Amino acid sequence: MGFTGLARWVNAPTTGLDQVRENIHRNHDGKYKGKWHLSVKSYRSTLGPVPGFQYLAERTMCTLTMDDNVFVLLEDPSAPTRADVLAAAPPGREMEYLQGPSHFRTTFLTLKPPGSLEQLMTQLNARWMSVRQTAGNPAQRAQTGGQQLLVEGHIFSIGSDWLVRVGNVTLAGGATKGMLLEAEYLPLPVLTSPMADGTSELLSNLLLSVLPNVRDAKTVAVTISDTQWEDVLWTRDEEEANRAKANEAEAVDELYVYGHEDIPEKKAGDWFGVDRDRRSAYLIIGALKSEGIL
Repeated sequence: MGFTGLARWVNAPTTGLDQVRENIHRNHDGKYKGKWHLSVKSYRSTLGPVPGFQYLAERTMCTLTMDDNVFVLLEDPSAPTRADVLAAAPPGREMEYLQGPSHFRTTFLTLKPPGSLEQLMTQLNARWMSVRQTAGNPAQRAQTGGQQLLVEGHIFSIGSDWLVRVGNVTLAGGATKGMLLEAEYLPLPVLTSPMADGTSELLSNLLLSVLPNVRDAKTVAVTISDTQWEDVLWTRDEEEANRAKANEAEAVDELYVYGHEDIPEKKAGDWFGVDRDRRSAYLIIGALKSEGIL
């Protein structure tokens, strides 16, 4: 698996998928690899007034199923962000302040197998409902599965270096809301971008080249900076483990070991296996939420 870039063709016509497929075949000698299928569900939970706030705190949850994994994004507007807590912490007391909140505004989880989250919500009578529902028994709300959105399309290979995924974004009622295009550059699991938003010119150029020459086509690159991604991945347990590991390393006097400082190590968040899928899922959910589709 390699480094991936994502784009939205917001005003793609109903024939857009066929046009992209024809362009990939004709101009890039692309080969069909299989189907691309994602399902997205959205829920909300109204928990009542929060002390100190004048509005109703509504937590939202989106799930994206990709193969055998379900990626869950929870957002609580009444909770602080990690960046807010760090900004308020005096120098040297960052870890102490980070232990304060029970949770932060955004939580991103990976679950398996598909369907396990719905079963858990049913067993717990969880107060989650579809964004289109207003009443009903909590267990019944969970069983409805939330508002479902599908991304359905195709996967193509271009040469031996590229995988391209293209799919229509289809709402539960059948309406189509443009397309998603994802390009994966296989030779590189990590690609450092000089752009602050994480945009890769290499991936952007490839995505533009697979789009057909359509007048007034509206495309948007979907990006996330490395800082934002680190904030999403951060967990207390991992931070404490890293600090303990660093303290142990300082305590060991390795006089004869040197020259290894520049050797890269695989770390959480690199584009390997499920980490690649996690970042892709986070970008897709973020893009659809920013447009008000979820």
